[in-house]
Amino acid sequence: MTAEHLTLSPELLDAVRRISSTEHLLVALDFDGTLSPIVDRAEDARPLPRSAAALESLAELPRTTTALISGRALDSLRLVASPPKSTLLIGSHGAEVWLGEGSLGLELDDDQRQKLAAVREVLAEIVNIAPGTVLEDKPAGVVLHTRMADDDVAEDAVEAATRVLSEHPGVYLKTGKRVLETSVVHASKGEAVEFLRQATGATAILFAGDDVTDEDALGRLMGDDVGIKVGLDFTQAQYRVEAPVHIAELLEALLRERRRVTAES
Repeated sequence: MTAEHLTLSPELLDAVRRISSTEHLLVALDFDGTLSPIVDRAEDARPLPRSAAALESLAELPRTTTALISGRALDSLRLVASPPKSTLLIGSHGAEVWLGEGSLGLELDDDQRQKLAAVREVLAEIVNIAPGTVLEDKPAGVVLHTRMADDDVAEDAVEAATRVLSEHPGVYLKTGKRVLETSVVHASKGEAVEFLRQATGATAILFAGDDVTDEDALGRLMGDDVGIKVGLDFTQAQYRVEAPVHIAELLEALLRERRRVTAES
């Protein structure tokens, strides 16, 4: 893409150039609403082709680690994202971690399994009387999706679920864009970012995300890190882009700069 066609701000492009020169770069990205546009049916989401191609090329560069940090369960994330083989995966908002062959899966204890069953029973009752709402099962939780429900129905369903489940000890709730996430394992994208920083030895992190839950990760960035918010909602991020198509542009710009730096060193 030529310079005259770039839509990223000069300030963000300067930040991309600066972070490209770090010794070990970690590129960590949310998936839905960041690499992929938001869709009504979660199973229909796919990364934009330009973003997928740039991510794959970044994953092949020396001293560069790529990672996806998603609220999706790992199996769902793999299915829709088709990530590069070397890309690290964090699913279920940090409750599931895949760092390569030999990574252990998530195992719940008896108490957590009982809590999870109780959560699903509560949410199933709500879905039965709230048209357009659906449930998604995850290894450590259940998600209440309201994207296909009328606004008043969605609001009432989330309010009812929150009211009941707030009284269940050991059940953690997160609200996102037309979803209510429940989990019996305490985890956050912020903790996931800090874990990946330590696990990879990254000297700087570029993180991009669009949802409320991504603010946990954006709030943990520091020093030479670069945080990007996708969309117009409130954010702690230093930089903002409007839509996933601009993340494709961002990744392509990062790839160009990082290729140059790694070739020269």
